[in-house]
Amino acid sequence: MPETPHSLEPLLTRIAEALERLAPPEERKETFVAADAFVWQAEGGRFLAVPHVNRTPIALLKSVDRVRDKLLDNTENFARGLPANNALLWGARGMGKSSLVKAVHAEVAAKHAAKDASALKLVEIHREDIESLPRCLSHMRESPHRFIVFCDDLSFDADDTAYKSLKAVLEGGVEGRPQNVLFYATSNRRHLMAREMVENERSTAIHQGEAVEEKVSLSDRFGLWLGFHNCSQADYLAMVEGYVAHHGLKIAPEDLKAQALEWAMTRGSRSGRVAWQFVQDLAGRLGQTLKD
Repeated sequence: MPETPHSLEPLLTRIAEALERLAPPEERKETFVAADAFVWQAEGGRFLAVPHVNRTPIALLKSVDRVRDKLLDNTENFARGLPANNALLWGARGMGKSSLVKAVHAEVAAKHAAKDASALKLVEIHREDIESLPRCLSHMRESPHRFIVFCDDLSFDADDTAYKSLKAVLEGGVEGRPQNVLFYATSNRRHLMAREMVENERSTAIHQGEAVEEKVSLSDRFGLWLGFHNCSQADYLAMVEGYVAHHGLKIAPEDLKAQALEWAMTRGSRSGRVAWQFVQDLAGRLGQTLKD
């Protein structure tokens, strides 16, 4: 006996429900109004709002005046809708590369937030999520906001092909980088790959230099290169003194200098990171709290 239209309804309903489950969920359109900073989560394809960014006031970043001013000018131009460059901050560890990016964003965003509806947003993308960068940018392309996409400690291994996604976005892709997006990255490597990798590929290539040209050219896509170098003893002490004054720690100047130098000697280096670690230890020993 043939089935009637009424008897087919449950079957059709189950088929429709199964098709709905198979269909990819519609991506939620991000408005970026929840915060000034976000972290891109590639797995879920969403942006996690960061209500309180872990940043250092720009006035406390010592011995980086030249690169600070260049990054500030570049970011200010971008916030005003003027041409600006992607920036690569490279060099010595612990000298404030990522701290400078966050401090500059805070400085420029605060300046423009009151008078410009297109407030400047900071979006961090993790190194392991670089391949999802085109999908990340697709959310920003139609937004009225301006974005600094920030990747900390960016580098690539010999067999890593994720750099191709970044290269296409920075320049040369069909869509390219949206006009309302800048890319800032920090790295200990000037060319984003280890020196021994460059030398090894050159030595085994038929035409030396051509084998690594594609990877080395990635750093060329950053129009602004800002180098960070190891600091002097005077710079290190200035960093320590700046932190101590900012947080109101009570200690005699001669004791502060002696303890700070001893701390740097035990660490075998002087840098902004070492200075901050010393100040945290000092505050603990003094039984004093640090400002948020």
